[in-house]
Amino acid sequence: MSQIRIKDAALYLGVSDDTVRRWVDNGILAAAKDESGRSVVDGLALATLAREHAVLPEDPSGVGRSARNRFVGLVTAITADTVMAQVELQCGPHRVVSLMSSEAVRELGLELGSVAIAVVKATTVIVETPPTKE
Repeated sequence: MSQIRIKDAALYLGVSDDTVRRWVDNGILAAAKDESGRSVVDGLALATLAREHAVLPEDPSGVGRSARNRFVGLVTAITADTVMAQVELQCGPHRVVSLMSSEAVRELGLELGSVAIAVVKATTVIVETPPTKE
């Protein structure tokens, strides 16, 4: 079973250490002590809490689609030449970068600060894990 330190749990959820400690104090999340005496939480319990409390902006497009990975965010950068463009979105804590035609940028009316939805339908998703600490 994966044990995650309080400070790391806070980092992964984008909250403060104090918030995680309040969740432990209020019985929302159970904590234990590791071999070093530090407070840790169960990784599965943390993942469940993250999923249950995820605040996702509603997709304003109203379009039905098969892709399940949608990221609503704000356009933060557009680098374009006559043919191609790189568009960056800030979707919550995630930076999403898309390469598209400059024509598509114009047709979509993308500009800095506009709301956009990044839709990801990938056949390859690479998952990595950090090295284990001994």
